[in-house]
Amino acid sequence: MSASKRTMTLNLTDTEMRVLEDLSAKKDLSKTSLLRQALRLYQVIESRIERGGKLFFEDEKTKEKAEVMIL
Repeated sequence: MSASKRTMTLNLTDTEMRVLEDLSAKKDLSKTSLLRQALRLYQVIESRIERGGKLFFEDEKTKEKAEVMIL
């Protein structure tokens, strides 16, 4: 069973659109697919943070960690 889909208009700045187009090309995804993937990722991150988790980036060479703050 497939979920029903709804249409939405999204207004982006030129810079935001360039980022979306560049990432879409780099990942070989449509802009719609990339935005859906980004929403799922944000949902997972938000869920983990709500349960008390933290999000970090770690430099492979130095092992330095930086916490990512989500608004």
